[in-house]
Amino acid sequence: MLGLFLTIFVIVLLIFMLYKKVNAHATLLISGLLLLGFSQIFSLGEIIDAKKSLNFGFFDLFQVVNLKMSSTLSGLGLTLMCIAGFSAYMDHVGASYSLFKVFEKPLKSVKNPYLLLVVSYLIVQFLVLFIPSHAGLALLLMVTMYPILVRTGVSKLSALAIIGTCQFIDHGPGSGNVIMASKTALIDPATYFVEYQLPITIPIIIAVAITNYFVQKYFDKKDDFIFDIQKVEQELNEAEGKELKKPPLIYAVLPIIPLVLILGFSKIFGNPIKMNVPVAMLISTIIAIVFEMIRYKSVIETINSIMIFFKGMGHLFVITVSLIVCGQVFAEGLISVGFVDTLVDFAKNAGFGAFAIITFVSLIVAISAFFMGSGNAAFFSFAPLLPNIAKSFNIETITMIAPVQIMTGFGRCISPIAPAIIAIATMTKVSPIQVVKRTAIPMIVAGIVNLVMTYIYL
Repeated sequence: MLGLFLTIFVIVLLIFMLYKKVNAHATLLISGLLLLGFSQIFSLGEIIDAKKSLNFGFFDLFQVVNLKMSSTLSGLGLTLMCIAGFSAYMDHVGASYSLFKVFEKPLKSVKNPYLLLVVSYLIVQFLVLFIPSHAGLALLLMVTMYPILVRTGVSKLSALAIIGTCQFIDHGPGSGNVIMASKTALIDPATYFVEYQLPITIPIIIAVAITNYFVQKYFDKKDDFIFDIQKVEQELNEAEGKELKKPPLIYAVLPIIPLVLILGFSKIFGNPIKMNVPVAMLISTIIAIVFEMIRYKSVIETINSIMIFFKGMGHLFVITVSLIVCGQVFAEGLISVGFVDTLVDFAKNAGFGAFAIITFVSLIVAISAFFMGSGNAAFFSFAPLLPNIAKSFNIETITMIAPVQIMTGFGRCISPIAPAIIAIATMTKVSPIQVVKRTAIPMIVAGIVNLVMTYIYL
């Protein structure tokens, strides 16, 4: 019981620090170290294996951080950094722009504003497989898709609602959360995506598409929206959009190559040749460099551009890999004070089954993502806890982790402090609150469908 009170105290402190705009890294690390310290002071549990201990309690607090960092960098961290390196190179060559151009003509041919919203939303859910960054994809869409939408008669806020929820589901083997989930569940990312994600995410995507049609139409009517092309053109001319490189259309194949390699050489198709994510990203980057050599007819300068790949890796370490480590330290603290055991015992004594505990954890993660403005921070904090909880309820880790991982994006997309929401709201001079009012109902529907599909497959 003492462990539960200490956990509540630390979580309240965590929420307070987030409210005071302390960054998620520091918040999770401080909270984790506090829990580990309480565990030692009150003898609530071992925080480290005796063989790895430094034989001094205070030093062992930081030894936990060291061990988590070492294991993360050699596995999950390297994978994520390679994905980031490839994404940075794709941004450098402008391949994401070319990928969008493939869909530009079909978009412009749709003249009904609300039908255009639905078509745009479906295209975005395809693009997110190749551009697994909420903020990155949102900014790309603001300078490519947004002008098409508002010029066709879509209201500014309806367009922002679609763009703000561009990555409401982290899906595809290139997503950081998918990599984390598959590693935790001990299966390869391709299998996780095809066999465990798609059966749940496809119904969610369809449900949100239908919901967006009616919700955005309702809000536009409520706001007395009237299409004014002159006002639209004036606002677009005043906006300072991101300047994009505009390479040949053939560059559209570059972001797709990693997915083809990962899925093509996976257990799904029974291929004896093995492929992992870092190797797929490296091969794809080399292919992109060859494209650049042919395009610019410059060997030395193009070869030197590989440093963009490595700089992208380093940037991700600062932003995401360090966040994973901090989240794992926090999770280790929760385990050490007995929070997980207390939660499991309470759930069992209350007669809760597997579905109830999955629902409970999913809601906690979604709420955490809302407060943090980050799906990664929330999921990375709770993912290490899930195998033990799943084992206590005699279900496989994958059964629990899939719906929880899917839920993380919903909280982020209704958070007014999420980087993507703030960015698109700032670009169009509206309040982030106005944007999340438009995204809230579709994301609530997504959460409900996620839990319904989980119940069906459980």
